[in-house]
Amino acid sequence: MTRRICLTGGTAAAALVATLSGAAAQDWPDLPVGVKNGIGVRMDDRLIVGLGSAGADLYALDLGDRAAGWQPIAPFDGPAPSQPAAVVAGGMLYVFSGSGKTDPDAASPIIFDTVSRYDPQSDSWETLDTTAPVGLLGASAVALGDGRIAILGGYNKELFDTYLADVTAIDKETDPDRWNEVVNAYMGMTPEEYRWNDAVLVYDPQANAWSDLGQTPSLPNTGSAVVETAPGTFLIVNGEIKPGLRTDEAKSVAFGPDSADWSQVPALPAPEGADVQEGLAGAYAGLSDGTVLVAGGANFPGARANADAGNWYAHEGLSKHWADEVFALTDDGWTQIGTLPQGMAYGASFTVDDGLLVVGGEDADGTARADVFLLKQDGDSLTVTD
Repeated sequence: MTRRICLTGGTAAAALVATLSGAAAQDWPDLPVGVKNGIGVRMDDRLIVGLGSAGADLYALDLGDRAAGWQPIAPFDGPAPSQPAAVVAGGMLYVFSGSGKTDPDAASPIIFDTVSRYDPQSDSWETLDTTAPVGLLGASAVALGDGRIAILGGYNKELFDTYLADVTAIDKETDPDRWNEVVNAYMGMTPEEYRWNDAVLVYDPQANAWSDLGQTPSLPNTGSAVVETAPGTFLIVNGEIKPGLRTDEAKSVAFGPDSADWSQVPALPAPEGADVQEGLAGAYAGLSDGTVLVAGGANFPGARANADAGNWYAHEGLSKHWADEVFALTDDGWTQIGTLPQGMAYGASFTVDDGLLVVGGEDADGTARADVFLLKQDGDSLTVTD
């Protein structure tokens, strides 16, 4: 089904016109299961989605045979990670870090420091003989033109592992004061105190070696939306700067052989009808006819005001919001061009020939979704195709 959201004077009109696209079958088949907080990568003409809420399972869609649907590939070898960084380089899929339990009986999750590689030729996984130098939960990985991999952001492993172990060891029902003390101490820190990864890390698969290209120019992010806008140049949109607090900042980084050159991009504007853009974590992003689209994401309305007032447990008592707005970046800045069918976040997104493909994610009920649909900017309207 194709739905067109018409725009008038730069704002969405009230009517949503739905028209059948012809065939009864979906243009874009849904996932076999809902997937959130996992990975989404493109390997040539195959899209691969999985991990996160899908556990060790992963699925591939052949863009040349969409009617065949999403087919399982070899399951992940080892404890299944949630919110890892993933990227394809040199024809291989690399998965860095994420969080989970080392075994089902473990008392609490940890941030993994492992690096795993999937070989599509043998349909098999291996754990590489290397260790991530820092925690990379929620980090973003991008492939460089020379085969290396750059990684941005990521939680601090020592601090987060300690917090999870401490809070898991307390029975909230019998000892609420102690539980609140631990939670408040961790959540009440300033962004800098979390010591998230602020280095532009570089992993060289051929040498199996780590290096860096300096520090990011602003607070490190996790859960950012990332779009390659030109070979070696990536747009980084929003993300968390501490648990529960996002940024509205957007920035661009261009990679050279030994450099990462940063530039500012206009901040994401407030949604129509709102005064503040809280920033988005887990948004979908990609290109439609060369235009950057950013859609969905999640935040806590009121958190930025609390942080500005010095209350660093910024999302305490606030309700989480799953955004449905779709923004486009043009030479004139950002414009809201429509909305998703519903608010969603923490899924996968791909730039395909026809636009931005949204795959899975989480809805406002916290449910992992199996939905797959295409967003396409068409003049002054946004087309959504299932």
